[in-house]
Amino acid sequence: MKKSSAEYQRAYRKRLRELGLIKKEVWVRPENTRQLTAVEKILRQPAESLPQAGMEVDMKSPQCWTTHSLYEALKSLPLFSTEAVIEIIEGTDSSLHITLNEYGDLPVFVTVSGDQLLVEALLWPYEAVKNPAAFNDEILRTHKLFPLSTISLDTLPGGQAYYTMFGALSSTSLLSNIVFEIEVLADNVIKASEAYDHYLETTAA
Repeated sequence: MKKSSAEYQRAYRKRLRELGLIKKEVWVRPENTRQLTAVEKILRQPAESLPQAGMEVDMKSPQCWTTHSLYEALKSLPLFSTEAVIEIIEGTDSSLHITLNEYGDLPVFVTVSGDQLLVEALLWPYEAVKNPAAFNDEILRTHKLFPLSTISLDTLPGGQAYYTMFGALSSTSLLSNIVFEIEVLADNVIKASEAYDHYLETTAA
């Protein structure tokens, strides 16, 4: 049985607790959200590695992931030794190709570009949809049912139009948040496939 988004949220929190972290609620002004994220990232480190008293902490420019640094960080996690396979696709814009075994070898792609980190998976080709106008209207009305994910219509390098599900994060996101995004996206792809199956030609289902 596939896990629900709530189950992945619980697993995500469990991993944080196993790292020895505790949850604290804070209140900040909206314009300071990015600085809070930077401080949170710093405070997840062991006390001995924190900046010493009196040292200035740069909260304006948190370290950004690159495709290669993210690859090295992800491949060392237990998830990628038992439940998933990860590789780098080199090119003008390098990306990560992740195969999720638990989801029938579902391929997920992760791209880092400037301040944005994109996690995405292909759904179906445009030509596989019986009534694109009705389908697009349905997506606009229901896509909020899939938390943290959005559906778009993209043109692939070969020229073929494809529906894609994606989630976007900051390229300074915590590694645990990136893993959570990958897992939630995979779960949402399965749910979307079931929810919109009646719009697809039988050969694409």
